[in-house]
Amino acid sequence: MAFNHYSKIQRILSEQPAGWYVVRINEPTVAQNFRGEKVHYDHYYRIYSSSNQPIKFCKFQKLDKFASIMRIPVEEIPIIDS
Repeated sequence: MAFNHYSKIQRILSEQPAGWYVVRINEPTVAQNFRGEKVHYDHYYRIYSSSNQPIKFCKFQKLDKFASIMRIPVEEIPIIDS
């Protein structure tokens, strides 16, 4: 079974109290896909706890994939621009 970072985020968030939120970080980032190719993004997302602390391992680039894994519409994700 392949490692799925988004599934790991889902597991981490299932153990978090309500009130987490997503911050869009407007800085370039690079991610490696399953084929080993590096993909460049002009921004990324980081999830923060209800106590305003970044949650370890909860950084991602694809908001639509995150929404799909979490089974919530993109419009319902609490997002703050940095």
